[in-house]
Amino acid sequence: MTTELTALTCAVLVQIATLAVMSTVANRELGAEVTTGPRDGQMPPLSPVLGRLMRAVSNGFEGLAMFAPAVLILAVSGHSGPLTTIAAWAYVVARILYVPAYTYGLAPWRSVIWMVGLLATLTLLVSALI
Repeated sequence: MTTELTALTCAVLVQIATLAVMSTVANRELGAEVTTGPRDGQMPPLSPVLGRLMRAVSNGFEGLAMFAPAVLILAVSGHSGPLTTIAAWAYVVARILYVPAYTYGLAPWRSVIWMVGLLATLTLLVSALI
């Protein structure tokens, strides 16, 4: 397995951990009756922390939707190298830092960290083309 594929595996594990944290907070805050129900009606109001965690989970899936293909393209094309290794791990570290930065409302750091992850993904894609 390439280093970039290992980083992708870690990125998915970070996403699962983020989802688990969000689910735990949601269960504590909203109760199992709401979180295990169909949620057809009006949702109770969310705390700022739970709302941010939910948005961080959504953002994580959006990031993975770009990062995963970039890593797979590199793996198939054989364009891995030192730069792509650094970029892949930079993405993982950015995702790890993004969740608490978003959860605790650390502006502008949340956006800066997000941009690091996006630039890492762009680096992977451009590297696959050259």
